[in-house]
Amino acid sequence: MSEKTVGKKLTLLCGLILSTAIAIAGEADPSAVTSLKVDLDAVVALGEVVPVDGITSAGQPDEAGFRVFAEKGYVAVIDIRTEGEDRGLDEPAIVTELGMEYVLFPVGRSDITFERAEELAALLEQHDGPVLVHCASGNRVGALLALQAFSETGDAELALETGRAGGMTRLEGTVQELIEAK
Repeated sequence: MSEKTVGKKLTLLCGLILSTAIAIAGEADPSAVTSLKVDLDAVVALGEVVPVDGITSAGQPDEAGFRVFAEKGYVAVIDIRTEGEDRGLDEPAIVTELGMEYVLFPVGRSDITFERAEELAALLEQHDGPVLVHCASGNRVGALLALQAFSETGDAELALETGRAGGMTRLEGTVQELIEAK
């Protein structure tokens, strides 16, 4: 295992521990902008966001949200919403106007697979700065992050914790089934 991979795993684990500790302490606003999945209202209100291992997960941002990510040095936005989903704005134009790369990587519920998780990981590896990955709510992002974590570690509980931290909710059962079948 390379030093970079070990470092990423340690950073992710530390981020999960920090996010959990802050949430337990009841400090909602700081955890909203330093956790893997962020509360976009808090990001905009505070004008701050900190990635975990170079990644931030979110639901659908508006223009003000994208502006904060750009101001904080994010280099790309990976939009995993399918083409038919209404974003409420011209996301590719706004993201590129703000100086970030826009990547459409459509993932529907049936696309929650280890293969698609590996494809997302490869996309993330292509960027040297922080990346925002979003869907409508963060559920699909978290599910893919969980599958990638399981592929890297073989640890089902860590994978599920990663997925939850990334926004996984309704897809947890699907992810558990995929992990158990592996």
